[in-house]
Amino acid sequence: MKRLYRSQKDRKIAGIFGGLGDYYNVDSNLLRLIAVLLFLISGFFPVLITYIIAWLILPDEEIKTQANTPESPPKEKNPAPKTPAKKQSTARKTTTKKKA
Repeated sequence: MKRLYRSQKDRKIAGIFGGLGDYYNVDSNLLRLIAVLLFLISGFFPVLITYIIAWLILPDEEIKTQANTPESPPKEKNPAPKTPAKKQSTARKTTTKKKA
């Protein structure tokens, strides 16, 4: 089932029309043009109030990161501990001679 959300990619102000365009498979610019026409015909407040309410109610689109994509292999939860590398001593070994 498709979800209605605010678009993260197709966004001018809040992504309302980008999300509506994705939901209804319509160009978001066409929806923006219709909104401007309704804005001019109906007056300032009805379209503005509707847009602000949609901004507050609709969730943001979830951006899929590379770690969440099915193409990438799953990360191990508990990887095997790596054995520490042997440290090479940088101190010089010196020999002392005893005087008799």
